[in-house]
Amino acid sequence: MEYNQGLFFYRAPCMLNYFAAAPKGFEYPLAQELKTLGAEQIKESVAGVYFSADLDVAYRVVMWSRLASRIVLILYQGKVDSLEAFYDEAFALDWPSHFDARTTFAVDFSGTNKWINNTQFGALKIKDAIVDRFREEGTQRPSVDKQDAEIRINARIKREQLTIGLNFSGNSMHQRGYRAQTGQAPLKENLACALLMRSQWHKEQQAVMDPFCGSGTILIEAALWAADVAPGLHKTQYGFDFWRGHQLQVWQSVVDEAQARAEAGLQSCTKRFYGSDESYKLIHIAKDNAQRAGVGHLVEFTCQDALEMTPRAQKGLLLSNPPFGQRIGEYNNLLQFFYQFGHHLKQHFANWQVSLLSSEPELLSAMKLKYDKQVKLYNGSLECVLCHYHIHEQSTSEPVALAQVAEPFVNRIKKNKKQIQKWAKQQGIDCYRLYDADLPEYNVAVDCYQDYVVVQEYAAPDTIPIATTEKRLTEVLLSLPQVLDCDPENMIVKQRRKQKGKAQYEKQQDEDLILIVEEYGARLKVNLTQYLDTGLFLDHRLTRKLVGEKSKGKDVLNLFSYTGTASVHAALGGAKSVTTVDMSKTYMRWARENFEINQLFNWNYKFIQEDCLQWLETDTATYDLIFVDPPTFSNSKRMEQTFDVQRDHVHLLLQLKERLRPEGEIIFSNNKRKFKMDHDALKDAGLQAVNIDQKTLPLDYKRRPHIHNCWIVTHAR
Repeated sequence: MEYNQGLFFYRAPCMLNYFAAAPKGFEYPLAQELKTLGAEQIKESVAGVYFSADLDVAYRVVMWSRLASRIVLILYQGKVDSLEAFYDEAFALDWPSHFDARTTFAVDFSGTNKWINNTQFGALKIKDAIVDRFREEGTQRPSVDKQDAEIRINARIKREQLTIGLNFSGNSMHQRGYRAQTGQAPLKENLACALLMRSQWHKEQQAVMDPFCGSGTILIEAALWAADVAPGLHKTQYGFDFWRGHQLQVWQSVVDEAQARAEAGLQSCTKRFYGSDESYKLIHIAKDNAQRAGVGHLVEFTCQDALEMTPRAQKGLLLSNPPFGQRIGEYNNLLQFFYQFGHHLKQHFANWQVSLLSSEPELLSAMKLKYDKQVKLYNGSLECVLCHYHIHEQSTSEPVALAQVAEPFVNRIKKNKKQIQKWAKQQGIDCYRLYDADLPEYNVAVDCYQDYVVVQEYAAPDTIPIATTEKRLTEVLLSLPQVLDCDPENMIVKQRRKQKGKAQYEKQQDEDLILIVEEYGARLKVNLTQYLDTGLFLDHRLTRKLVGEKSKGKDVLNLFSYTGTASVHAALGGAKSVTTVDMSKTYMRWARENFEINQLFNWNYKFIQEDCLQWLETDTATYDLIFVDPPTFSNSKRMEQTFDVQRDHVHLLLQLKERLRPEGEIIFSNNKRKFKMDHDALKDAGLQAVNIDQKTLPLDYKRRPHIHNCWIVTHAR
C-alpha cells in the first residue's frame, strides 16, 4: 500500500494493530461486530477491544461500526520504567512517516503514575518527543493545534504500560451527524445500537416501539440499521485524512459500497418503527432528526402518554430508556407510574419482547415483571442496567391494589395511623412518627410532617441481600401514597447510617424543603431534605414540653442544643434567661431562626457556638434548669477528645453540678440503647437521678422505648 504526499512514499504493512474504544459494557457485542467486519486477533479489554486488520478492513470498521466510539491505530505498546524511557520510546517512533511537518497535530493523553503526575505533563512530553523527532530528521517542526488538529495522537499510561496511537476515526463515532437538537440527557447513538444488539433484535422481521422516545435516537438508529445505512457514511472528516498511510482509492471503494447499499436499503425497507412521547417539543425534534437521517418515511412518531400506546404489530421489540427522577418527589411519582406501566404491558403487549434501560433498577422492579436477563451498561459515566422481559400472557384483569403490594406493612400503617393521627391532633402537634421498623422485614421509619412523609431506610444486616432490601423499600414507597392519601411528590426518602465526623452535618440533597411545624404552641423550622435529620427530634417532644413547663422565671442552660428547639420551649415557658450552646455553626444559625420565628427577642437569650465540653471548663455562671442531651458518641475534629455517653456521663454530670444552683434540676437524656446510669458514682458525688422515661416517652415512640432515656438529676438531699 503506497501513499504519495509530495516526494514522500509510505508503504503501510498489510496488517496493523488497532484499538476500538467504547463505553464499558460494550466489549462483547463490539467484539462480535468487529468479527463480522473482518477483523482478526480480536481481544476484549476494559472499555474497548483490540484487533488487527488490513487497511481495507480498518476502513470498513470506521464506516460500519455502530458500537465503537473511536478507532486508534496503535503505533507503540510496551513497558517504560522512567520518564526518560517514556520520552525515548515516543521519540523512537518514525513520526515523519505518519504525517507531514506542515500538518497540525495535538496529543490527547490519559493516565498518571509515580513519574507523570498529571495528564497535561504527559501530553507535553509526547509532544516534545514528536517535535524533536521531526527536527532530528532535518525538517521543520509541525505546529500544535489543540482545537482543530489535522492529526490527533492518543497516548495512555497505566502504571508502567505505555500505549501510543493515532486517532484513526476522527471525532467520536457516535456522532452520526443527523441530530440537530436533542432533549435532556439524550442517549448516544452507539448506546442505542448496543441496546438493540443486546436485546437480540432481529432487524429483518421485528417491529420496534419506544414509548419514551425523546428525540428519537433508538428508533432512528434501528431504522438506519434495518435500511443498511452505514453509521459513518455522512461524516465529512476522518482521523486518517492527513495520515501518510491513507489510501484514498481503497477508502473511496468503501464509501461507494456504503452509498450503494444505503440507496438500496432505504428503498426496500418497510416502515416498522414507532415512537411516542408526551412532549410535543420532543416529538418535533424526533421527526426533524429522522428526516435529517433520511429515515423520516420509516419512523412514525406520535405525541402520546406511554400508558396509551398500544402494539402496532402482533409481536416485536419494545425498547426504551424510561425517565428517572432527578428532583425531590419525581422518583416517588415515577414508582407509581412504573407500577401502572407494568400492568399496561401485561394487558396489551402479549408475546412482545421488552428491554428497558435504567440507572434506577428499583423503578423497573416497581413494574412487578420478572426479567429474563439483566445486563450492566454505562450511559456515559452513569451505571445502568438493561433488563429483558418476555410478556407471556395477555391479562385483562385490573392491577393488584397497591395496598396489597406490601400487605403486612400496609396493615400496620393503617393500625398506627388510626391511633396516632387522632392523638396528634388532640395534642396540638403536626409532625409525628407513624412507623418505626415495627416489622423487621420492612426496616424503615415513617414520619409525618404536615402533608409530607419522610421515609428513612435503616441499614440492613449484612446477611440480607441488597436486592431484597431494595425490593422491600420499593414496596413501601409504592404503597404509602395510597394508604396515607398523600401526594407521591410529598414523600422524601433517606438512608440512615452511622454518621462520623462532618457527615452528620453534610447535605443529603440539593433542594431545600422547609416547613414551619407546630408543637405545643411552639413554631419550629424543619428542613426535610438537606440533612439526614430534619432539625427536630420527634422522640424528645415531651422532654421539650417538660423543659418549657419548668422554665418560668428561671435561668436555663441548653447544652448540646442542636437547633435550639428546647430553648424555644424554655423561652416560651417564661424563662428569665436562656443560654444555648452547640459546636455547630449550622445549628446555631438554625436556633436563632427558631427564636425569630416565635418572635422571641431578648438580651437574655444567648447563643454560644463552642465545643460544649471545653465551654463548661471555663463557664462560671450558674443555672436553675439545665437540659443536656449529649451525643451517644462523638469524635469531631473540633473536640480535643472523644466523648462516649456511657463512659463519660458521670464526669459530664459532675461538671454540670458545679453550674447547678442548690434547688436546681438537670434534665439529662440520651438515645443509647442499653444505657446504664451510674447511680453509685452520682451518689458519692452528692447527686441523685430519678428516671422519667415513661413520663417523657411520646405515644408515637412507645413501640420502641429502648431508644429513649431520660432522668431528673438534682443535688442529693
